[in-house]
Amino acid sequence: MSGTFRVAVVTPEREVLALDARFVALPAFDGEMGVLPRRAPILVQLGSGLLRVEPAEGEPRSLFVSGGFAQMVDNRLTILTEEARELAELSIEAARESLTSARELTAHDDETWSKKLRAVERARAEERLTRRS
Repeated sequence: MSGTFRVAVVTPEREVLALDARFVALPAFDGEMGVLPRRAPILVQLGSGLLRVEPAEGEPRSLFVSGGFAQMVDNRLTILTEEARELAELSIEAARESLTSARELTAHDDETWSKKLRAVERARAEERLTRRS
């Protein structure tokens, strides 16, 4: 289809999603970003949050993603992420537990401080999404 592009969402374990889409909104590291067909090539660092996909056919899809990269080349959007889960798999209790654990992490240097910040960001994003659904 001319008004679509191929989307693939891949984690280290498996391919989570592969379909033709009309639009994708993804949580870039520095804010939400929308992708339409025939977009210029781009490489984006992902944050944690909601990935929305409007497929060429069927119902819209929403996934929680955390970390990784998205690349648009030749009308193909490839999302390589550390984690991708259906919103129904998320729970407010698990999100709050993750947030508490992340806040309790100790940071002795720049690397551990960055890990702590990413863990807090991920848990907050998951908690926000559980309140939405």
